[in-house]
Amino acid sequence: MESKNNLSTISSSASLSIPKFRCFDPTNSYTAHPQSTNQIHPRFVKDLVVSPNSSHVDNNNNNNSMGIPSTGPKIVSGEFGYVLEDVPHLSDYIPHLPTYTNPLQDNPSYSVVKQYFVDMDDTVAQQIVVQKDSPRGTHFRRAGPRQKVYFESDEVHACIVTCGGLCPGLNTVIREIVCGLYYMYGVHRVLGIEGGYRGFYARNTIPLTPKVVNDIHKRGGTILGTSRGGYETSKIVDSIQDRGINQVYIIGGDGTQKGASVIYEEIRRRGLRVSVIGIPKTIDNDIPVIDKSFGFDSAVEEAQRAINAAHVESESSENCIGLVKLMGRYSGFIAMYATLASRDVDCCLIPESPFYLEGPGGLFDYIEKRLKENGHMVIVIAEGAGQELLSESLRHMHQEDASGNKLLHDVGLWISQQIKDHFKKEKKMTLNLKYIDPTYMIRAIPSNASDNVYCTLLAQSAIHGAMAGYSGFTRITENQNKVVITDRMWARLLSSTNQPSFLDTKVTKNTEEIETPLENGDANPEKTVTTSKTN
Repeated sequence: MESKNNLSTISSSASLSIPKFRCFDPTNSYTAHPQSTNQIHPRFVKDLVVSPNSSHVDNNNNNNSMGIPSTGPKIVSGEFGYVLEDVPHLSDYIPHLPTYTNPLQDNPSYSVVKQYFVDMDDTVAQQIVVQKDSPRGTHFRRAGPRQKVYFESDEVHACIVTCGGLCPGLNTVIREIVCGLYYMYGVHRVLGIEGGYRGFYARNTIPLTPKVVNDIHKRGGTILGTSRGGYETSKIVDSIQDRGINQVYIIGGDGTQKGASVIYEEIRRRGLRVSVIGIPKTIDNDIPVIDKSFGFDSAVEEAQRAINAAHVESESSENCIGLVKLMGRYSGFIAMYATLASRDVDCCLIPESPFYLEGPGGLFDYIEKRLKENGHMVIVIAEGAGQELLSESLRHMHQEDASGNKLLHDVGLWISQQIKDHFKKEKKMTLNLKYIDPTYMIRAIPSNASDNVYCTLLAQSAIHGAMAGYSGFTRITENQNKVVITDRMWARLLSSTNQPSFLDTKVTKNTEEIETPLENGDANPEKTVTTSKTN
């Protein structure tokens, strides 16, 4: 029986994998139109929180040329602490929209399905590990097809764009959006936007059909091309409006989805009947909005190949260290899961777990111990680990890429040199160190079977939401999903590698203090971490 004080570590690791809709904006800055046809079931509604600056409170809002309500929180409260973080809908700012019968009810593929449509009452709980006296907590709309849709099939003109870095599964998501629109809803007009956001106004488009995308899931990368930066809201929305596009599917990471949020707000401001749908993409698995990001399983699987190569190299030479650098700018999930899966790693270093080099219990001390015991070892390090240990001159050279991400220094090369210098000078000992950086090889592979299935789920859920008139869903926030080093999953890794935690009592205490809000039940929901589903 877990004690109440351990609730934070349980909840941070438990997650429900049922797909759900969540909106872009971290404040849920959204208000329902008083004539909205997207009604919420009365049994859930205790009060609908309306922003004090909405148009039906302040009719002199000068920031709204269309007379559309200003955005504000859309939170629905119910009995026993039930809270629904609801999703924006086209009918909230365009009243009296017609609805149509969902064509899925006549689709042969769905003829065997017991229940075609998601019930309007269906919601998904944010946390599944609770105590008997706990409030029901935060819930989200369950993803899936609705009985009524807000677009007729022959009027839909959709587009798809991919932005940011590469990730296994991009082509699969593109394929499943195209095929899902075509075969489930009879939508035949789908455009691919080339080259990321700037492709809306500076590049050609590609007509996408099931025939065009039939085999693309077998390839890595994205057939649409991608880029960082190039974001100009007015030009992008002008292009959407001029082309007559009414469904926009945006695949990308946190920077991309923040851009999608601004696009949604501009479309709303103009009063356009356009659904903006974000499909979150991050190989690092660091977006808190979702339980798992597509491409993550593929990345872990491919990372094991690099770890295996490092293990073979280290075993083949005396006093040899195989050092593998993996992705993980701020979150060490790939490094942690690849380490657990491989069973050949002696030490795993991630951004969330500070470490030190010299002195008793430090990294150098542990390396010396393992080399004396085994004559070789394997180290896995995430790219964001140990950045604070780099020299002051390097740390103060702050640079960013076109997406605004901080450019990290190559900690793999740096720590390799530090290890070699230390044992040469202090221990008079020559090491063989093999450094492997498979980063770009991993990003470019096609997705594996598990990710292909997951990409299908994400793509079809996005389509169902768009056809049902939802817009601006999939929320990306400033908070990131991170490994909780006081959680049992990290303990499993320490047990597997037998490495020290590199934490003293003070650091551990500080980490636990950061987790305290979760124990009190009043934590920011965006800080919930989903590192495991099997605690």
